[in-house]
Amino acid sequence: MRDAVHSPGSPTIYRAVTPFPLPTVPWQTTGNHWLALPCIHPADGSIRAVGIIHRGARGAIELAGDAGFLDGRGAPLVAPSFEIDGTIHQLSEVGMAWERAFGWVPMFTATLDSIVIRGTIFSPFGRDGDIPAAIYALSLENRGSVDRDVVIRLGGVFGHQQLRVQTPRPLPGDRAVTLFDGATVVMEGTAVPAFVALAVAADEPCPASVEGQKYELRRTLRVAARGREQCGFFIACAPERDAALATVEVLRRRGWRDLLAVTREGLRSLEQSTGNETVDRLINRNLLFAYFFGAARALDDAHYYVVRTRAPWHSAGVTVRDWEALMWTLPAIQLADPPLARELLLRICELHGYAPGRGSNYLDGTLFAPGFNLESVAAYAIAIDRYIRDANDDRVVDDPLVAETLYLVNEDIERRRDERVPLYSTDVTLSGGTAPMPYMLHGNAAVAQALDVLRRTLDEETASRIEDPEVVRSAIRRHFVVNGTYVAAVDLTGGSVATDDPAASLLWLPFFEAVSRDDSTYRRTAKSLASADVHLALQCARLLGPESAAVLEWLRRAPLDGGIAAEVVDADGKALMNGGDAALSGLVAWSAWYAVHALGQRI
Repeated sequence: MRDAVHSPGSPTIYRAVTPFPLPTVPWQTTGNHWLALPCIHPADGSIRAVGIIHRGARGAIELAGDAGFLDGRGAPLVAPSFEIDGTIHQLSEVGMAWERAFGWVPMFTATLDSIVIRGTIFSPFGRDGDIPAAIYALSLENRGSVDRDVVIRLGGVFGHQQLRVQTPRPLPGDRAVTLFDGATVVMEGTAVPAFVALAVAADEPCPASVEGQKYELRRTLRVAARGREQCGFFIACAPERDAALATVEVLRRRGWRDLLAVTREGLRSLEQSTGNETVDRLINRNLLFAYFFGAARALDDAHYYVVRTRAPWHSAGVTVRDWEALMWTLPAIQLADPPLARELLLRICELHGYAPGRGSNYLDGTLFAPGFNLESVAAYAIAIDRYIRDANDDRVVDDPLVAETLYLVNEDIERRRDERVPLYSTDVTLSGGTAPMPYMLHGNAAVAQALDVLRRTLDEETASRIEDPEVVRSAIRRHFVVNGTYVAAVDLTGGSVATDDPAASLLWLPFFEAVSRDDSTYRRTAKSLASADVHLALQCARLLGPESAAVLEWLRRAPLDGGIAAEVVDADGKALMNGGDAALSGLVAWSAWYAVHALGQRI
């Protein structure tokens, strides 16, 4: 980024939220739209926490074995151990080799004595498989010459429950662990309402015990010499215990093998292909993280909500801004699942479209932090047009929610126009800080594209009064070019700020059709921006610039946060802060896909 400021005393762009450091454990993650499993320990296969979205609480509810779960401290919520011929073994005693099926389902292999253990941890997904649950499936292969008796002990501690919007706080009330029918363990809070209950059971009834907040299930298998046996454990989730117990019976009736096959088929249907294996891995890993951790179904009303991320190590938490929901998360989901993208688009219009761009919101549309952002208003028109074009579904504008939102967007944009110049003002930047000057280049480029959409979609009388987008683009070229390059912000009285906002980089100008990628001023500007690779959103923007091929290669090699997006990375792409960023994962997936399929980049 450049630090040049063309008017004395101009404020610089800053972050409004302090990024969180990465957890000390490189967690395995999985889940579905109901249940998130963000903290699966790679050293012992334990599940340290599970999370759900709760509309009534306007946040995430997380159940864990210990309050220090994020850094791997304390007891696990769910963990397997293995009693082989009377001796109890932990998976932490041996090395565990991990891989991911379809970039989303964690699978491990470990060897205890002559028993090779293969584990698969997944949440059901796919047609007729969308269940608020997780399944811990185990396969035991006996490579010895004698039969072995193995007791699989699945146990843990219900030691902590918390509500998290951006930062966690304990839920009121105590925690209760109860045994039902001698074979199913239920964990729930004692407060009324309890928000969430978990029921843990094996694929067939087996002995179980409870002691205080500790529990254990014992599933016995006799594994023949050179033979193999399999079993599964269910973690059912519901608003209260009766529904959790009923969900266990549904899981048993369906069977974990059938649910795993359905999940694999569902995940396979979401995969994208570019012809390059490592780029495909980058795209699909981030696409699935955005798909499941950037959108969720609330346990208490079953409706979809878009959030920044369900991962508990990101400072934005489960709040959401219009721009990130519409321009980062939604495009990735639209690549993989257009019907869900349509539902989410309507949902965003319903919850947030009545006051577009007003600031950060709770997941249900309630205002979290005020601060008008121009791009977030324009995002509605751009996202709706993109959906119509990509899904070939122009009927979406006939939906009253969409139509009303577009008219509100038009009104808000019109109110922000300068009296003399066809440019539009903002209060805060996309990074969340106070705008250094009222008129931002990125925001006005987005507005020009939004005006183009509004002129084509609103009624004829209203459309005739909408500013010509080419007039705005001409004003951009007149007022935002200083000394031969574009600047980020101006005040229309001679002052300007050149500092590029990573979340709203000048490199996005061709995407908004404000300039051509071959425009000489744009290319000079792109080359003048410093190449310190510390903001992943800026790297995504660089995919549209003259260094697109090099950036795609950089992304392909970048370790990120276990392969998923982190807001702040080092020059090699290793995550530094605000990892587990689901919305940014959506931008990574979409922009890499766009660079290959739309811009023709190859590695």
